Amino acid sequence: MSRIGKNPVPVPDGVTVELNGNTVKAKGKLGELSETLVDDVVVSLEDNLIHVKPANDSKQARQMWGMSRSKVNNLVEGVSQGFKKELEISGVGYRAQMQGNSLVLQLGFSHEVKYPAPDGIKISCPEQTQVVIEGADKQQVGQVAAEIRAYRPPEPYKGKGVKYAGEYILRKEGKKK
Repeated sequence: MSRIGKNPVPVPDGVTVELNGNTVKAKGKLGELSETLVDDVVVSLEDNLIHVKPANDSKQARQMWGMSRSKVNNLVEGVSQGFKKELEISGVGYRAQMQGNSLVLQLGFSHEVKYPAPDGIKISCPEQTQVVIEGADKQQVGQVAAEIRAYRPPEPYKGKGVKYAGEYILRKEGKKK
């Protein structure tokens, strides 16, 4: 039995959820998201609780049960509270700033790296060495953070580069004489 799947998803105030077959639509203060779930699960809405159950007793249905419940939970949480990722930039001369709708990064290359913010994602730079990514879609927020980090991942000798806030970089010892 799935420990995650058996828990119902509570629908907070201000969020409306529509079920149309296996398509779940959630609408809240941060926007509208929808997800089409696999046919191996059955979704039902009863007194502000969304229940996800396996359609049959097959192994495939039981595997999809917990994942489908997590996706529905992420929809509801995304439209009500949103998701946030923070990046830290470390290195001499490394910095970030917003120009219009684009994030401009100076990461030690001979050129600036410009990253246009996708629809539904809000990027801000409270400091020159900090980037905050916010949005309703958890997958999209994580993907944008990973793409920005991929321009200059942290290196193990001095720790220079773009890293997630709170990420621990395993440091290596340099050359010895």
